[in-house]
Amino acid sequence: METVFYVIIRALQFFVTAFAIYYVLVSLFGLRRHEESDYLPPRCRFALVIAAHNEEKVIGQLVSNLQQMDYPRELYDIYVIADNCTDRTAEVAREQGARVIERFNRREQGKGYALEYGFAQILSSDPNYDAVVVFDADNLVSTNFLLVMNTRLLRGESIIQGYLATKNPDDTWITKAICVGYLITNRFWQLAKYRLGLSCALGGTGMCISVPVLRRYGWGMTSLTEDLEFQTKALLNGLRVSWAHEARVFDEKPLTLARSWRQRRRWMQGHCDVAGRYFIRLLWQGLCRRDPAMIDGALYLCQPFLVMVCGVLLAYNLMHVQFHTALFWVLVSLALQISYFSVALRLERVERAVYSWLFYYPAFILTWIPVAFVGYLLRKKKEWTHTLHIRGIRYENLRTYTLREK
Repeated sequence: METVFYVIIRALQFFVTAFAIYYVLVSLFGLRRHEESDYLPPRCRFALVIAAHNEEKVIGQLVSNLQQMDYPRELYDIYVIADNCTDRTAEVAREQGARVIERFNRREQGKGYALEYGFAQILSSDPNYDAVVVFDADNLVSTNFLLVMNTRLLRGESIIQGYLATKNPDDTWITKAICVGYLITNRFWQLAKYRLGLSCALGGTGMCISVPVLRRYGWGMTSLTEDLEFQTKALLNGLRVSWAHEARVFDEKPLTLARSWRQRRRWMQGHCDVAGRYFIRLLWQGLCRRDPAMIDGALYLCQPFLVMVCGVLLAYNLMHVQFHTALFWVLVSLALQISYFSVALRLERVERAVYSWLFYYPAFILTWIPVAFVGYLLRKKKEWTHTLHIRGIRYENLRTYTLREK
C-alpha cells in the first residue's frame, strides 16, 4: 500500500510540474507585444448587450459611459436585458437612453438564459448588426473599445475578448489580489496565447461575437459559466477566441472573501460541469486533427482538477515534510513567483503602489483550493447566485493605477 501511495504522489507531482512548465513556456510569449494604434475606419454595426438583474446602482453609469464611445453613434445601439428585475434597473436604463428588453422567467434564471432571450429579440428586430458585444452591468469601458473591435472584425477575427481590468482595485486586500491576478493573466496568459495562435479564454464580459457566427452556431449557453461553454463549443467548430489588449473593460470585484467565495464557487461549478461534458471530446478531436489550440483548450478545462491536486500535494507535504524544510521551500516558491509576476506588472506599466499588492496574491491563490473542491462536488447544481454590485463610479472618475492606457 505504501508503494502504491508513493507512486500516486509522484504521478500527481509530475502532473503539476508538467502544467507549471507549460504555463511558464506559454507566458514567455507575453513578454513582448505590438501596440495597435492604427484603427480601420468605422464600418461595423454593433449591438451592445448588457444582461442585468437588479443593477439599479450601477447600470446608469455604464449606459452613460457607452453613450460616449469614440465611434459613430449611429453604428451602435445599447440594449439592457432586465432579467427578472424587482428594482428600477429597467427604468434607470431607459432614462439613460438604452433600449430595454424585460424578461420574467423564474424557472430559467441566469445570465446564459438572459442572453439567449436577448439575442433572439435583438437579431430578429434588426438583422443588420455585424456583431454583438456583451457587457456586465457593473462594468465601465474604455472609449476606444468599439474602434478596436471594428478593426479586428474587418481583419477577419470573429470572436474577440477584450482586456479585463478592475474597476475598484484599492478597496480591500481581496480586490488588490484580484487586480494583480488579472494583470498577470492578461499579460502572461491571454496575450501570450493570442501571439501563439491558441484560443484565448472568454471572460463573460467585454466579449465581441460576430453575428454570422452567432446565427450559424447559436448561443444555447445555459451553464453557470456560459462564456467557457461557448469558447469550448467554438473550438469544437474550428473557431478560436482572439484577444484585444487595447480594448479595456473595468469590472467591479467583490469586497470580501465571503462574496468572492460565492462568485468563484459558481465559476468552479460551471467549469467542472463543462469539463465533464467536453474534455474528452475536445482532447480527442485535438489529437486527431493535430490542432494545438484544441489540445490547449482541453488542458484549460483541467484547471479545477489541477487546483485540487495542488491542494492534495500541499496537505501531503505539510504532513510528511519537516517544518523547517517545508518553510524553506515555501519562501523560495513565493520569492520566485513574486519576482516573475512583478515582470508582468512592469510590462503593464502599473504604478509603484501596485507592486506591494503582489504579497496578497499568494494568500488569495490558496483560497482557490477549497473553492475548487466545493465547486466540483456541486458541479451538477445550476442554481444561479447573484453578485451584489454597489460601486457606482463614473468613467471619468475611474482610478486605473496604470501609467497610461495602451
